Amino acid sequence: MNTNFNLAGLILIAVLSITPAVAQTAGADTYKAKCQSCHGAAGMAETTIGKALKVKPATDPSVKKFTEAEMIAATKNGLGKMQPFKDKLTDAQIKDAVAYFRTFIK
Repeated sequence: MNTNFNLAGLILIAVLSITPAVAQTAGADTYKAKCQSCHGAAGMAETTIGKALKVKPATDPSVKKFTEAEMIAATKNGLGKMQPFKDKLTDAQIKDAVAYFRTFIK
């Protein structure tokens, strides 16, 4: 039995299992800092700003139909009353925040 191969395999498995959790945490942090004030803690747009701007909740069919790529584009370039974030967040931050928001879609 090659112990170097087994150790390398275990390390690879550990890294691959941690990566989604790190991205999820980064996405949650960005979402909380930049998106939550309008979209709400669970994507339900229940905030004062969300209600005033008539933001649709993550569970709304019109929101659920958006692909991840469309949500990333909307976040970068703005959509309706939502301001563009392309000059405020990196592409990675936008992608992670969108991935986190998509966890609210049921």
